[in-house]
Amino acid sequence: MRAPIGDFDRATPAPDCLDELTAPVAAAVRDWSGGVPADRILYVDTDPRWADTAVFVEHYGRDLLERSANCVVVAAKRGGATTLAGCVVLSATRLDVNGVVRRHLGARKASFAPMDTATGESGMEYGGITPLGLPGDWPVLVDAAVVDLPYVLVGSGRRRGKLLVPGKAFAELPGAVVIEGLGVV
Repeated sequence: MRAPIGDFDRATPAPDCLDELTAPVAAAVRDWSGGVPADRILYVDTDPRWADTAVFVEHYGRDLLERSANCVVVAAKRGGATTLAGCVVLSATRLDVNGVVRRHLGARKASFAPMDTATGESGMEYGGITPLGLPGDWPVLVDAAVVDLPYVLVGSGRRRGKLLVPGKAFAELPGAVVIEGLGVV
């Protein structure tokens, strides 16, 4: 199958390569029940050395920057309680943590979750965190610009590999809230 983004040689329907995904991501793909068929979520094998966005687009093509998204784990605090959330924004933007995210989560303080918290709680590798397979009780905040794209390149749960996901599928994730202006230039 020819990938709908970039110059990748092959993209495989994610349900056909669950062994390449971390357990929570594989479970999310296996149990997918959204309006977008699961076989439209594609897996692309990539070199883990190029997992970080800047290095990835430099290697695979600068045009991917505007069609790639990052999933960032945020820790929002109010009183003694901490809420973890996944936030998905286009890679060419930055997450408005102290504005939109903090207000939406009703927090006094919001910040990027420490790496060990993000990886330990998500069950995914740093540099490969994806919104597919995040814990079901986490809010998943998705920038509207992500949902508007036909396909979006995002992590696969591991540093090796990426997922190509139809933009509208992000709105179908458990706990998803689509928000205008979550990512800012």
